[in-house]
Amino acid sequence: MRILQVILASRLSGAEVLAKGVAIGHQRYGHDVCIASLMPQHDDFAHISAELYANGVVCRFPTKSLGKIGRLLFLHVRSARFGRTSSSRMRPFPRSMCALPTRVPIVWVMHSGANDFANRALLCAERLLSNRAKAVIGVSQKNIDNYVKEVGLHPLMIVVPNGVDVSSFADDSLPAMPAARKQIVQVGRYIPEKNQLQTVEVFAHVARAEPQARLLLCGVIENLAYHRAVVERVAELGLTERVVIEGPQTNVAQILRASSVYAMPSSFEAHSIGFLEALASGILVVASAIPSFAFASTFSGVQLLDTSDSVAYGRALLEALTQAAHQASAQWPDARLSSTADHYLDIARDVLNLRVGLSG
Repeated sequence: MRILQVILASRLSGAEVLAKGVAIGHQRYGHDVCIASLMPQHDDFAHISAELYANGVVCRFPTKSLGKIGRLLFLHVRSARFGRTSSSRMRPFPRSMCALPTRVPIVWVMHSGANDFANRALLCAERLLSNRAKAVIGVSQKNIDNYVKEVGLHPLMIVVPNGVDVSSFADDSLPAMPAARKQIVQVGRYIPEKNQLQTVEVFAHVARAEPQARLLLCGVIENLAYHRAVVERVAELGLTERVVIEGPQTNVAQILRASSVYAMPSSFEAHSIGFLEALASGILVVASAIPSFAFASTFSGVQLLDTSDSVAYGRALLEALTQAAHQASAQWPDARLSSTADHYLDIARDVLNLRVGLSG
């Protein structure tokens, strides 16, 4: 089977890293896999594309930014040369793929925790093009519920939870990072919905109560203005010696091992890769009490609460810091990368069998 995965941007973020893992898994099963993006490769993705090539996965990224027509032509060439089943992973949804004059079966995968259909133009496009998809996949039930509410029912709608490579977080052979005593870490794109500013504000109080506390923020700098606001607020609060603000990192497993607490005050998530990685690592977790995290509410070492309550959020972080680092044992909700890859492959086979049956 030939499988073409389409992503919006080749960058070091959760959905794209998942796409990488799934692609490598399918390639190892003996299928021919290609990953194409609609935007040029980000510098932070270079090691990912190198890993893809090393595992036999073809990468096709434009060398410059493309307009709407350019994107259509780029995808048309990719699908014509490679695709038999196209698994599209994009946010918002892959309407560019569906506008192509191609007979390649298209599967839509919704990764975003936000309701993209609040945009009327996108909603209209979705209603017009939804019948081009052979299947609509959500990484959470919320994705599916939003789709049904805004667009309507689709003949094949499936929830496929995200997964991570658990072995990478349990690998004792990884080079050790110097342990940062009482370090809180938050990993995620710099956007208002991830609430890094909220963590900074609360950390100012935590730092006064715990002199050894440190904060590390890292992730893709997607919203430049928001990232700048985070940097400026840290300086205004006089925390530059105790807060480190970084871009995307390639060694997340090592960072988690060297930290004491994982903070995730997101306003919404679909099925967060970062949250799953934290659970796999065994680090203590303080996160927002949103539906997508509810499955971990009974896990030891996990505190879910209304993180918009600064007092409660600060108290939870302090409580976690008083415990020894990594007191929580790794707890896994059976969301392994291999299971996710297998599920996508089963769907691809079903789509192709359906196509053969209809044509026959």
